[in-house]
Amino acid sequence: MSIATGSQVLAQRARLLWARRGSRAKVPNMAQQTLINTVTFPDSSLLEAVGPLPSGLQAGVWDLQDPPQGIATADIEAVILPYAAGTDWEALKDLPRLKLVHTQSTGYDGLPELVGPDVAVVSAAGVHAAATAELAVGLTLASLRGVDQMVRDQPKAVWNSVRRQSLADSRVLLVGVGGIGREIARRLQPFEVELTRVGNTARMDAEGQVHAADELTALAAKCDVMIVITPLNASTHQLIDAEVLAAMPDGALLVNVARGAVVDSEALTAEVLSGRLKAAVDVFDPEPIPRDHPLWQSENIIIAPHVGGNTTAFWPRIVKLLQGQLQRLSEGELPENLVQPGPFA
Repeated sequence: MSIATGSQVLAQRARLLWARRGSRAKVPNMAQQTLINTVTFPDSSLLEAVGPLPSGLQAGVWDLQDPPQGIATADIEAVILPYAAGTDWEALKDLPRLKLVHTQSTGYDGLPELVGPDVAVVSAAGVHAAATAELAVGLTLASLRGVDQMVRDQPKAVWNSVRRQSLADSRVLLVGVGGIGREIARRLQPFEVELTRVGNTARMDAEGQVHAADELTALAAKCDVMIVITPLNASTHQLIDAEVLAAMPDGALLVNVARGAVVDSEALTAEVLSGRLKAAVDVFDPEPIPRDHPLWQSENIIIAPHVGGNTTAFWPRIVKLLQGQLQRLSEGELPENLVQPGPFA
């Protein structure tokens, strides 16, 4: 079971390729002809915020639903995708000159497969790290300390003073050690938790030991809280399956701020409805959760509507990232967060 991100592999590759040519990676000579001359923004407000654009770069507005404004479909070389979840990407297949697609999210589920290997795929990794880490810790605290029950009791004027589990001294299993995982770990440190981290392979890094993914079931048996923040790919689909969930101790808490399909939804539903496990999720499979789903009526789960990165921190950070990305491309440099190299290989 591998939970490595494509961006990590490509970042290592880029460092090796360009280490002798300075600290900023230049596009290879073979790919210099693929420099981006046209780009679309999903809305005019983002275009205005990112501007002024580098010299020679033509921009248009396209939300992938209505016809592009300010640019012909046949001339589009780069597309900045809408942030809204559930946007249909099929229109990307109709762009004959498409060279690069840039998400506004950390995830890029299915995008490389849709556009094909000749198109570069770039993510917004880092933009949502702080906000998603905040929510992960917030959901954990809310569930452990019974804040959800307090909210239910308040309209009934119920004063229900009971002893709750503290995050302090809890055994937290963090599944995912990428950018958001690191931010979650940083925010957990002041809470005095016993933190265990799981990554792709067993290794030591600057923060200490990382356990391998094949240790997950054994480690799950020793955690009070499991926080899931690994990207969704073929190897992580239902990584948290019925076996892993069954291994968690009675009363343990699962927090998912990754992607819904990283967790087996049916197995999680069964554990939560039985009362054996608690959950706090910002993501689910499918999304949105159907209105008649039994989890809506359960008091053992907190459901957030996929808002991990949707905070006031998003706008200035995505604007800064896109400004830098377009400048890099205009100067013949590789963009950051290159998930699939496409013409930059």
